[in-house]
Amino acid sequence: MPLDPDRTPGDKPDVGERDDGPLVIDDLDRYSRLRLISWWRQERLQSARVLVVGAGALGNEVLKNLALVGLGTVLVIDLDVVEPSNLSRSVLFRSDDGGRSKAEVAARRTSELNPEIAVLPIHGDVITDVGLGVFADVDLVIGCLDNREARLWVNRQCWKVGTPWIDAGIQEIQGVVKVFVPPDSACYECAMTERDYQLLNLRYSCPLLRREDIAAGKVPTAPTIASMMAALQVQEALKVLHGLPVAAGSAMVYNGVGNQFYTTKLPRRDDCLSHETYPEPTALALSNRSTVADLFAAVRDRVDGRLELALDRELVVSLECPSCGWLAEIMRPRVKVRAAEAVCPICREPARPEFTSAVAESSPMADMPLGRVGIPPYDIVRVDGSSGSVFVLLADDRAEAIGPAANSDAAARPGAAGGDRDRAEGSGR
Repeated sequence: MPLDPDRTPGDKPDVGERDDGPLVIDDLDRYSRLRLISWWRQERLQSARVLVVGAGALGNEVLKNLALVGLGTVLVIDLDVVEPSNLSRSVLFRSDDGGRSKAEVAARRTSELNPEIAVLPIHGDVITDVGLGVFADVDLVIGCLDNREARLWVNRQCWKVGTPWIDAGIQEIQGVVKVFVPPDSACYECAMTERDYQLLNLRYSCPLLRREDIAAGKVPTAPTIASMMAALQVQEALKVLHGLPVAAGSAMVYNGVGNQFYTTKLPRRDDCLSHETYPEPTALALSNRSTVADLFAAVRDRVDGRLELALDRELVVSLECPSCGWLAEIMRPRVKVRAAEAVCPICREPARPEFTSAVAESSPMADMPLGRVGIPPYDIVRVDGSSGSVFVLLADDRAEAIGPAANSDAAARPGAAGGDRDRAEGSGR
């Protein structure tokens, strides 16, 4: 969500915003040295909102830097807890934080660095626990991830709502930073190869459920490369937020062994699956606690015919054993169901999952809450009918999803126009 509706990422900053009067240096102002930068607009940063995905080694450094520059509102999500191995690479964690949520610990320590900013932790999975409305409400997403699946999801969500995002990956003392600005630049998926898709599929077993036994080795990383790549991410973020030109659709690659740094342009594929963009959604007084039927009733005057709710997260409805008839209701997104669960507890034979990617009006699931069919709070959902589709923002979830940022005047654009480590991807942990 641009801070200024007339400014888009890549626009040059409005130099007329700065007073032409004498420059006064106030040593009591924590940002006084930053204000000396000719294009710096502290007020713009104070009103900005950024989502940081991942609170590992990269995420720690990104959060530290965002706190130092006074980024107004930061949301940080991570599903892991602090482990001893994190302490050698994560500046915000301490030994007595073991077993605690990474997002919550990192948020607390970030707030200690700068009490003037708001930091909202989300202990959860970015794929299943963050609604599309969050991606639409932030000005920028910074990815500090360690696997292709999460990166691909973030990429597709950002493209749907037109939110720029900055990715990074690290390994040993090498790293890469990529800047993506929808809708015109190359995106993360544009550069994916057949091998990338094969590695994604390795995470799932024959019945297409997540395999826990497929785990590449932990990616070795040094704290120095995490600091360097995170600094580059935040520096590019500052340029995006100020409307300065960025190398959108490019990868900045650093080889620490030979101290070589180069930038390469990523190919843009016109047929890329990630390039779907959503129109401006209709904000309705609904939440993910509302039923599917409530949603259908609310959009009845906007779309004709029999209605169907599209599910971005494929839902595992049930598991059934073909041998003995054992049946269990699951009702969780596919990415949250492990292959080990698809074993019949009676005869130990593999069970068959029942999937669905839509909920029809005639389905018994229409009486269920939206959250029960895998819709997270503050999501943007699509309802299809014979006359077309309607996109709905679950506006009643806003305060729950983005906390203090819900009261910000800059939050006016809901919906833009429109455990294995993947070694080759690089880590964010």
